[in-house]
Amino acid sequence: MNTAIVGHALRHDSALLHASGGARFLDDLPEPAGTWHAALALSPVAHGRLLGLDLPEGVRAILPADIPGENDIAPIGQGEVLLVENLIEHHGQPLALLVAPTRDAALRAAAATRAHIEALPPILSIEAALEAGTFLVLPQIIAEGDVEAALAAAPHRLAGEFRAGGQEHFYLEGQIALAIPGEEDEMLVHSSTQHPTEVQHVVSRVLGVPFHRVTVQCRRLGGGFGGKESNASSVAAAAALAARVTGRPVKLRLPRRSDMAATGKRHPFLYRWQAGFDEMGRLLALDAILAADGGHSLDMSGGVVFRALTHALNCYGAPALRISACAVKTNHVSNTAFRGFGGPQGALLMEDVLHQAAAQLGHDVEALRLRNLADRTPYGQALEPALTRRVLAEAKADAEWDRRRADAASFNATHPTLRRGVGAFCCAFGIAFGIPHLNQAGALVHVYTDGSIRLAHGGTEMGQGLFIKVAQVVAEVFGVPVETVGLAPTSTAEIPNTSATAASTGSDLNGWAAHAAAVAVRDRMAEVAARHFGCPPEGLRFEEGHILPPGGNAGMRFGELAKLCWRERVSLSATGFYRTPDIHWDAERMRGEPFFYFAYGAAVAEVLLDTLTGEHRCLSAHLVQDCGRSLNPAIDLGQIEGAFVQGLGWLTSEELWWDHEGRQRTLGPSTYKIPGSRDVPPVLRARLLEGSEARDGALFRSKAVGEPPLLLATAVVNALRDATAVASLDLPATPERVHAALRHR
Repeated sequence: MNTAIVGHALRHDSALLHASGGARFLDDLPEPAGTWHAALALSPVAHGRLLGLDLPEGVRAILPADIPGENDIAPIGQGEVLLVENLIEHHGQPLALLVAPTRDAALRAAAATRAHIEALPPILSIEAALEAGTFLVLPQIIAEGDVEAALAAAPHRLAGEFRAGGQEHFYLEGQIALAIPGEEDEMLVHSSTQHPTEVQHVVSRVLGVPFHRVTVQCRRLGGGFGGKESNASSVAAAAALAARVTGRPVKLRLPRRSDMAATGKRHPFLYRWQAGFDEMGRLLALDAILAADGGHSLDMSGGVVFRALTHALNCYGAPALRISACAVKTNHVSNTAFRGFGGPQGALLMEDVLHQAAAQLGHDVEALRLRNLADRTPYGQALEPALTRRVLAEAKADAEWDRRRADAASFNATHPTLRRGVGAFCCAFGIAFGIPHLNQAGALVHVYTDGSIRLAHGGTEMGQGLFIKVAQVVAEVFGVPVETVGLAPTSTAEIPNTSATAASTGSDLNGWAAHAAAVAVRDRMAEVAARHFGCPPEGLRFEEGHILPPGGNAGMRFGELAKLCWRERVSLSATGFYRTPDIHWDAERMRGEPFFYFAYGAAVAEVLLDTLTGEHRCLSAHLVQDCGRSLNPAIDLGQIEGAFVQGLGWLTSEELWWDHEGRQRTLGPSTYKIPGSRDVPPVLRARLLEGSEARDGALFRSKAVGEPPLLLATAVVNALRDATAVASLDLPATPERVHAALRHR
């Protein structure tokens, strides 16, 4: 048994099951007798009025009139329909739900459904939406100083405009739900979701029943990345609606094409900025607009815009600034949460500003990077520039920056068409939900009389290692091997009113809640042990599966104490609750401390570019990420590597494309290029910053790691800037875009 607990590199709790195929995902669960299957009939147009549907015979077709509650699946606000009643607002919007005894029959019925539609002109670009004034999130502005005067007085004034595209989540397990009707309108929903409570609420709304009638359960997801935060709710609601209408268990599993058409993406952004610099390249003033494509409905655009706004300066500063961020309404699928939640889009702004300034002022961009580091954000929260300098210096040392730059220069001097480029990046990423009330979590801990422990909490396991980290926390409290802790599926019946597993807060929130529950039980057990040993409770040690009194006297096994507590009628069960302290935000003044702490990271990347075709390859990447005192270094390193590769895909290859009529044409791996094994740099070196620890109040002085490393892939874009000598690039930097930039430089 493994008695090394918090801070040790323990394997993922499901690692062997994943490798052997024994891990059961939702589609692996045995289907109840009489289960039927559902499929969605989707809109073939981006904008129009639905006049009628020709439905196939031999299946059960479910339409808006069949909804017993509200036809509304909006996670925030209201007005996003489950099934179109009249107005179609994006290609792939669900029109009807077809239910049949087999999945193949349901899919055939969905494909055979014909819609009569009066087409309307769609809005398909951010620019067009800005011109039309169609906002989902009105401009939010952070301002400081007199930006007009500072721009006018600056020795050098620059301006720029660029774009960053969206990104498909492309989780391995697609959207799926199994709904099982019970007595008196009860519904059990197995959902592949990052937010069981939101699924519970949306299903309840659609069915028209109280929350307590709906139980949502999830043991593990085959990937989420934000795409199963709000989008899972509509799939679960559709399955539950079909189960209510038919009286049968119903499973709805979206095919990849339907999944990509009907569910949201990372928000694309348009950036426009003006900046003033002094002779040394210090930023004196910045006036910028960040506009996100929110798609056809609000979804989570408000939070995405907020995080993009609060990360728009990254770790840099300016004495005078005005940053405005908004989300516009278009006839695209409603964009949603994606790993980083607007932070990666926000941080791109200053990279464009700094690189254009370096090119026009004749400075090295790395010198400008260091000259413009800030000790606080423009909204008043403290930063740690010394830590930023440290991670950047260590990443450069790991990569042998000076040698690598010299080798690239020598290579470029002798190759007429190939170019090598080297780039760096550093970032400060805020950890907490931007909405304060979401920063809470609950947990439930049972100790059984054989000494085994059952742990339940509100977080969901999507491969990121949350369950093993929280189990380590509980094992640490009780001083028992981590194998002693059994992990329960996430269920709204056990842990109510949870927040999503998102915003890199999963370990912080659920770990602290589990810690509180475990401490409550341990303290009760300590009182019993103290009476047994005749010593004060504070003198006892819980370690290596034993309870040891002071003075070297013989102790007892943890299971023996659990049985003794039962005999003395002491409760061995407790709930735990945690709310993140110290965070606050004044929405009127746009000031406050919305994040509990910042996670710092840096990267150096080298690329090889073919100037004839624009094709490029990342040759190496060296990453340094500050995780404080890591709860589990093996899990954290896996998160860093995976996040970097996902960011690499977003910034260089994953291009979403709609035709001029608003029909999405990138609906599978044949047309949408996620990174493959050959896209991973041959040299990928990631490590945790040594000797670092988080602030007081952080869980065992650890820091979150889920989202921040995704931003480190920006170093690859900066290496492409170096290779092309082009300061500004639209993203993703596909070969076509890079080749066009080379032609127009």
